[in-house]
Amino acid sequence: MSNPLTRAFFIGRATAEAIIEQVEDTLTDALSAFGKFDAEQREKLRTFTETVLEKADLAEGQTVTTTTTQDVDLQEVIDKLRAEVANLRSELQEYRNNQN
Repeated sequence: MSNPLTRAFFIGRATAEAIIEQVEDTLTDALSAFGKFDAEQREKLRTFTETVLEKADLAEGQTVTTTTTQDVDLQEVIDKLRAEVANLRSELQEYRNNQN
């Protein structure tokens, strides 16, 4: 092995193998980190979606319950609102007449 050319060949080969191992380790670590990040983001998105849907279902359930309760007394509510509007109009007209 005293031939410098042979020695240089083996040193180059060993260097290439070491570099390939380092690249493989780095790539494996990077892909592992990316996979972990991707899994975490998917889990966060799933959790966020579930939270939004639960809130929407809750709000829809409250709206439906409120609407169902109001349907029974809807005509009464309309009549009361009309009476209040008429009362406010008469008070406004009286106020305007007193200002002039």
